Amino acid sequence: MSKNLIAIATTAAMVLVAIPASAGASKDDAIALVKKAVTAIKSDGAEKAYPAISDRTGPFVKDDLYVVVYQLDGKVLAHGANAKFVGKDMIEAQDVDGKLYVKERVEMAAKQPSFWQDYKFVNPVSKKVEPKEMYCERLDNTAVCAGVYKM
Repeated sequence: MSKNLIAIATTAAMVLVAIPASAGASKDDAIALVKKAVTAIKSDGAEKAYPAISDRTGPFVKDDLYVVVYQLDGKVLAHGANAKFVGKDMIEAQDVDGKLYVKERVEMAAKQPSFWQDYKFVNPVSKKVEPKEMYCERLDNTAVCAGVYKM
């Protein structure tokens, strides 16, 4: 192998190592975003915080990570990926496997202050149904949640 070919191969390998993998949001990112949303709701009130949470260009949305707030009866109060869900009763919503994920989520929120939930949902970036882990914290009669897609 010529010295030039070795130099080119070595340079290419170094460039590939230097490129960070696009892994999406982490579980820690989801937890931090939920805590940020809970703080905003407590300090600014729902009237101001919910529209900010539902703003796709706002501080509660980053790529495929966004906040959603459910009333414990399944009504969507804020949704960072799709504002059309706001005001809708989603208690009967099912994922592709038939899991009543909103019903399960609000039942879990009624019983525990924070939790993780697994289900499948459309990734707003890839537009594909992907496994998702949702972190939620109960705040009064709501569940404030953000999730990460497992690719």
